[in-house]
Amino acid sequence: MKSWFLSLALLLPCCAGAQQEKFRVAIGGFSHESNSFNPALTNLEDYRIAEGGKGEDVIALWSKSNSEVSGYIEGGRKQGLELVPALVANATPKGPLARQTFETILGRLQAKLKTLGKIDGLLLALHGAMVVDGIPHGDEEIVRRLRAQLGPGFPIVVTHDFHANVSPEIVRLSSVLITYKQCPHLDTKDRGIQAATILARMLRGEVKPVQTIVKPPMVYNIIFQNTYADPLLSITNDSIALEKNPKILAASVSGGYQYADVPFMGPSVIVVTDGDRDLGEREAKRLSDRLWGNREQIALRLPDPAQAVKQAIAELKFPVTLMDTGDNIGGGSAGDSTFLLDELVKQKAAGWVMTIWDRAAVKAAVTAGIGGAFDMPVGGKTDSMHGQPVRVRGTVRSLHDGKYMETEVRHGGGRYHSQGLTAVIEVEGSTMDVKNLLVLNSERSTPNSLHQIVSLGIYPDRQRILVAKGTIAPRAAYEPVSAKIIPVDSPGATAVNPARFTFRNVRAKLWGMD
Repeated sequence: MKSWFLSLALLLPCCAGAQQEKFRVAIGGFSHESNSFNPALTNLEDYRIAEGGKGEDVIALWSKSNSEVSGYIEGGRKQGLELVPALVANATPKGPLARQTFETILGRLQAKLKTLGKIDGLLLALHGAMVVDGIPHGDEEIVRRLRAQLGPGFPIVVTHDFHANVSPEIVRLSSVLITYKQCPHLDTKDRGIQAATILARMLRGEVKPVQTIVKPPMVYNIIFQNTYADPLLSITNDSIALEKNPKILAASVSGGYQYADVPFMGPSVIVVTDGDRDLGEREAKRLSDRLWGNREQIALRLPDPAQAVKQAIAELKFPVTLMDTGDNIGGGSAGDSTFLLDELVKQKAAGWVMTIWDRAAVKAAVTAGIGGAFDMPVGGKTDSMHGQPVRVRGTVRSLHDGKYMETEVRHGGGRYHSQGLTAVIEVEGSTMDVKNLLVLNSERSTPNSLHQIVSLGIYPDRQRILVAKGTIAPRAAYEPVSAKIIPVDSPGATAVNPARFTFRNVRAKLWGMD
């Protein structure tokens, strides 16, 4: 196998502030998972921006979730760091960032850091798959500008999502880069704690990180990026075991994000050691070789929408969950694909639940009112990639503000969610015992929490067919209640077959592209 790798060392000088009682560390973040094939650019109004300004009050708010930022806080407190909030910005996956959006948010982050006074280090939450109009690797550009601002020896510890497309340059520019180990992402807080711990040890002069990145020349298809099952499970466990070696500070294996048409799309292995370059190179290449060795186990064999619905109807144990992989909202898709909805209606499936993003349909339901008749084309309104609108007839069952809370550790670690003004339509063909329910929301919301539908009075265990617009992320929520999960080879901006797309910027001859 031909592995592409880069080894680099960052030997930090002894910290000038080593005699300080406490080190002041800034917390920042600017994240987005950008789908190159979604024509809708991500704009400033798509972002949720939380900015420091009230000291401990902001830290207390950020500590409530299970994200890497909350992990920074927990780990930093344990290590005795003085934590200073800067700015954290997040947006639901969509198309690439508009250039002005990128410049505005990054400018605010840089300006905020300047107001914090003397800081000794930065904990930085980036996704790793940000694409900006005119900048293929947005995360790399963020770190490049912060490195120029903060200086060549300033400690910058970065965390990335498991779906990061890591470039060698961002590894060179950062002091330490760690990616989530798990998908679904249940270890986000743990990675934040790990990042804060490593930074504290750097500041105290206990370790001198050396980073190595190895990128096998392949696409590791997202349909196989479940780290809780083989073939990835054993590799994930291997990376965890490596960190028991005191010379290895972090071992990250990322699956990559195949919907970003960028030069360094694909999986990565990053091993951070305490000054031992040879050890890092050796272990990173070994893990990379293991990814490469999975090629025969990751061939696509999935049913299309018609086959999947037919299969679900024929199952004897319920509920069956259909994963609408082509309309994976968490991967930057539209959220209004109708291929599965069309088949559910055509095949007269019974007891199904599906969510569609359609603001016009929500407005019509509100106008009709609870108990009112509903009859209009639904979904398929964003573009031609996600099907045509499907006519739905039924009754408005309920209306909701769409806000819900997830108290368990689920994909991404978020706690508070909103799908905007939401309507539940009881579709014709329903009976008192077996209901067909269409959820219409006005904000695109990833189905990473069952409370997305439970908060609407829908009980998954009483339904026969559940549809989740995702691939791997919803499994943490849906596997515990599903008799069976069927991934569907559905069209859309997040179709799992790379052959459906035209790539122009990825490296040549990547295995798995066809």
